[in-house]
Order: sequence, then structure tokens, then C-alpha cells
Amino acid sequence: MSDRFKELSTMALKELEAVFSRMGDSNVRNLLELIKKTPRIFLFGAGREGLATRTFAMRLMHLGKQAFWVWDDTTPSIGEGDLMICACGSADVGHENYMTQLAKEQGCTLALVTPSDQGHILQIADLVVNLPAAAYKAQGDFVISEQLMGNLFEQALFIFFDVIVMMLREELNVSKEEMIGRHRNIE
Repeated sequence: MSDRFKELSTMALKELEAVFSRMGDSNVRNLLELIKKTPRIFLFGAGREGLATRTFAMRLMHLGKQAFWVWDDTTPSIGEGDLMICACGSADVGHENYMTQLAKEQGCTLALVTPSDQGHILQIADLVVNLPAAAYKAQGDFVISEQLMGNLFEQALFIFFDVIVMMLREELNVSKEEMIGRHRNIE
């Protein structure tokens, strides 16, 4: 009798390994430098991509950055000198196109994380980080997935952001204790 859970989890892990085997420091260096030098960072994504991006906003705050999840009611206005990081698998979703366009009109720098090589947000982004994982409605050269819709990109995005946080922690010389000290303490 086959162990279907083991088969599927092994397949998913192999796909993730294939994604990250295509990446290295050169893929992320410009994003790291932007994050390090920018005082205020706004984060944006939709659906499961948004959930992964929201976790990144939390970790940036733990690192001591001013990080804002765009959908929060307490998010301030965006403008010149600010950075918006958007995760969008297809780089072309109506409300994400609109929101990123508005942010650009306010003068912020726009960074996009996507596997796509086509789409509206690619045309207006100041920086594009290619995360080569199959995503829903994405077009480009990326790791093809046997998983549902955008699962691979969404999973890879979560891990990608966690690796970025580890790199930033080292480069900003932030201790684990400092990060823990910024964690919510009223739970």
C-alpha cells in the first residue's frame, strides 16, 4: 500500500528545492539594500500571497523597521522615500495594479516579487525579484508544479521572506534577543 501523504509531501519539497536552486545572493541583493536604507516599508499582496507577505511585515517590525501592512486601518500615507514591496504571482491583478499605481503616483519606490515576465506591475516596478515558482496565471520561466493553482509560489514566498529576514538580521546586526523584545507581549 502506498503512502500518499509521503509521496505528495516529497513532491512538494522537491519542487521547492528546485525553485531555490535557481536563486542566490545576486537575486536578492538589491532588495536587501533597499530594505536596509529605507525608513518606512509598506507591504502588499492578495490572497495566500498576501498572507505570506503579511508575515514578512511582522518580521521586518521585529527587526526594528517601520513596516506597514497596506490593508491595516493604522497604515499611514505613503510617499517619497518609502518602499512598497508587492508580491504578485501574475504581476497583473486588477486591484493590485491599481494599488501599486497609486503608490507610484505618491512617489514611493516599488519592489515586486513575482515569477512572471509579463504583467502591468512589472512595467511600473522599480525593482523586480524573480522568485521562479509556478503561480496562478503567471507567465514566464519558472519551476512547474503538480500542486494546485499558486501553491508553489505561495509556499516559496513564505520561505523566501524568512530567508531574507535571516540575511537582514545578520547584515543589520540585530540579535535574536532584540527581535524577541519587539514581539507582542500581550498575548
